[in-house]
Amino acid sequence: MIIFKYADQLARYIEQQKKAGKVIGFVPTMGALHNGHIALIDQSKQNTGVTVCSIFVNPTQFNNPTDYQLYPNTIEKDIEKLEAAGCDILFLPAIAEMYPQGTANLEKYDLGYLETLLEGKFRPGHFQGVCQVMNRLLKMVNAHKLFMGQKDYQQCMVVSRLLQLMQCPTELITCPTLREADGLAMSSRNLRLTPDDRQKATTIYKCLTLIKQECNQGGSWPVIKNKATQLLTDAGFRIDYVELADANTLEPATAPNKGPQVALIAAFLHDVRLIDNMLM
Repeated sequence: MIIFKYADQLARYIEQQKKAGKVIGFVPTMGALHNGHIALIDQSKQNTGVTVCSIFVNPTQFNNPTDYQLYPNTIEKDIEKLEAAGCDILFLPAIAEMYPQGTANLEKYDLGYLETLLEGKFRPGHFQGVCQVMNRLLKMVNAHKLFMGQKDYQQCMVVSRLLQLMQCPTELITCPTLREADGLAMSSRNLRLTPDDRQKATTIYKCLTLIKQECNQGGSWPVIKNKATQLLTDAGFRIDYVELADANTLEPATAPNKGPQVALIAAFLHDVRLIDNMLM
């Protein structure tokens, strides 16, 4: 695996690979890699000739400075995992490489209603930060295919919108969420859970499963939502949202129906915020 820290060197190498007829796959990450990330690397390797992974903890997408400071840093282990997975290139830029003019007064993106609900509502400015870093990464890597995980459902929709705004030909491929044996969605933030909270965290998956079962049985959404909310509260969660939405638009749903829908949950265990979702 080749490690690049500078975008111009990365671009030259990728251009050589493209001239040799290679299809480029890209997996953007913030490090603290787990098997969910490695599954994205595997998907890229199956579908492309050269797989690029980036590790960059992007300061502009954190609403909470403490959350940014506490974000896990496991770079040596990450490099070992990427090498074992057969990743071809690791892009490891510094903040100055990504934001040479600093992070003040950055560009804004028209994300429409996606910025006003769910993650957009509870983390104002977060998706602007996601777009700021992804715009730069997409231009620097210039990949044919982009691989992202379904766990960040709304983020995938935001990046899809960004690709349209950029008129970028890179194809977004959303891959299923990888879970632990007990159902907990794999996440870098899980590293911050105490052993006791790690057990409680599975309640989110239990709630999503309950929502799916009761929606399939034609239950009333307000009743189902109350049940899920109570389960989370009883387990010690502080809830941001428990919602049912149209799977294609994220418009809020008021009742289960036959069209594609997704249930989404975001909640805190102490100071660790966890998100997950499940297609109905």
